[in-house]
Amino acid sequence: MLFKHKTFVYFSRKVPRNLAFEYFISKKTLKSVVQGKKVSKPIVRISVISIALAVIVNLITIAVVTGFQQEVRQKVSGFGSHIFIMEASENSIYESDPIQRDQQFLADLKNDPGIKSISVVGYKPVLLQSEEREISYKLASGKDTVENQYQVHGAVIKGVSSDYNWAFFKNYLLDGVLPDYSQDSCENHLVISRKLAADLNYEVGNRVSGFFVKQQPVKRKFKIVGIYETGLEEFDKKVVLGSIASVQKLNDWGIKASIEIADTIIDGQIVVKANVTGGNGVNYRYDWGDGFDTYYGFPICPHKDTTIRLIATDYWTSTREDLSESAIPDTAYLKITVEKGGEYRCYFELNEEEEIEREYLNEDGTKYALDDGTKRLIIETTDGKGSYHEYVSGFEIMVKDWSKLDEVLARTKGRVEMILTPNGEVLKATSIIENEPDIFVWLGFLDVNVIIILVLMILIGIINMGSALLVLILIRSNFIGMMKAMGATNWSIRKIFLIQAGFLIGRGMLWGNLIGLAICLAQKYFGLLPLDPEVYYLSQVPIEINVWHWLLLNVGTLVVCLSALIIPSMVIARINPVKAIKFN
Repeated sequence: MLFKHKTFVYFSRKVPRNLAFEYFISKKTLKSVVQGKKVSKPIVRISVISIALAVIVNLITIAVVTGFQQEVRQKVSGFGSHIFIMEASENSIYESDPIQRDQQFLADLKNDPGIKSISVVGYKPVLLQSEEREISYKLASGKDTVENQYQVHGAVIKGVSSDYNWAFFKNYLLDGVLPDYSQDSCENHLVISRKLAADLNYEVGNRVSGFFVKQQPVKRKFKIVGIYETGLEEFDKKVVLGSIASVQKLNDWGIKASIEIADTIIDGQIVVKANVTGGNGVNYRYDWGDGFDTYYGFPICPHKDTTIRLIATDYWTSTREDLSESAIPDTAYLKITVEKGGEYRCYFELNEEEEIEREYLNEDGTKYALDDGTKRLIIETTDGKGSYHEYVSGFEIMVKDWSKLDEVLARTKGRVEMILTPNGEVLKATSIIENEPDIFVWLGFLDVNVIIILVLMILIGIINMGSALLVLILIRSNFIGMMKAMGATNWSIRKIFLIQAGFLIGRGMLWGNLIGLAICLAQKYFGLLPLDPEVYYLSQVPIEINVWHWLLLNVGTLVVCLSALIIPSMVIARINPVKAIKFN
């Protein structure tokens, strides 16, 4: 009893009062446990190694899966956004009908504490064509021949404005610069991926041809100013960054109005008619000075200088009269100057193509003369600026905290959904998870894999440690008998062995953490293990070491293993002290 009292007093400052005796005995006998008999020594080592392997595998699994989910999520969101607002009837953000840029709900969204940024975007499918290539080959007859070929690649131009946040693409820019779309000179500048540049054999500074489907097919030239590579190959080969102004024009959003002189003479009069393009292509309305109507032209033979003004608009996606005021108009002018023959009728001759003969007075054809010998008119046209810039595919919203995406999405839906806007639009808000369901469902399955791996590895560690504990108890049965004979309780003796098991688990966890963290850091900074980006969306195995995940893994492993060892330790209660000492 004196020995026990001294031990208690000595260790009471270092460990809890109710564990001082057991801790002392465990520490004094730990060396004999680790370096014990031939039977126990290999079993103890195997147990320590199993715990170390469990920690290594679990640590790497969590780091890889967390890194994979975060990296893919970050890249997919970088190409799009966390939340996208678009026309409610559409399912694809790349092919949605346009909505007006000026929306009342934007002020409320900008004041939302969970929203980081809001930007407008426009999408337009494009066929990119490579330069002409000469391919030489030999025919079966032995004759050499040359064939000219073009490479064509389908993509989507993502049109962005001057306030677009380039932070994501700045991190992955390989060559060139990111364009400043606040300057008109940059309107036809593109940023493409290295995958597209390699397939089409282009580099920074080259001009690439793009083909677009409009009311008539259109070909336009663009200049490549930057090349990026994210490693997310599915998106790299699809998304091209361009100016929203060029996308708005190519999509025929809004309308563009002009006035022209028709190639027709009616009773000594020329015909002035409207030429309106864009919009929905039908249901145009025209205001020639007396309010909106449906007639798009009229005959006239001016006897004095005259200026004609046209305001044109459409119903956009609806013919409802109550929505007519929400359409954005465009204004064009035509100025007629009578140089001579003001008193005469207009009998201008038609050429062989049945067109009125025009004498062009400038290079762009906006100023020309009509002359029949007795009457001469100078025609000057001023086209409307168009309303294309007032329409966008939608609004991209980035949230501050990914974990609060659902909360921000719910608030955004409450502000925009099931509400008819003053422009007559019905909108909806969707999250990146809804827009890219295949990717995020796949990422969700990874969590299930992690749980399975964690459970299996900890279960293996528990089985090995349980086996080791049983062996230690059996080979130290006389020690248990002596402790019982000296008055120690079964629970006190069980705690001695549990503390020793805790030391062994701690040793295995120490080595497991050192090796596991070393492997993770080596992969994180040196990228030793590559991946096929066409299959895994990434070019190398990603690593993300989260401190909280690391702490929970270690604490959980220790607690679960020790808790599971309580049951094997119950065998101590079955050991009879008399038989145990006699057996020795």
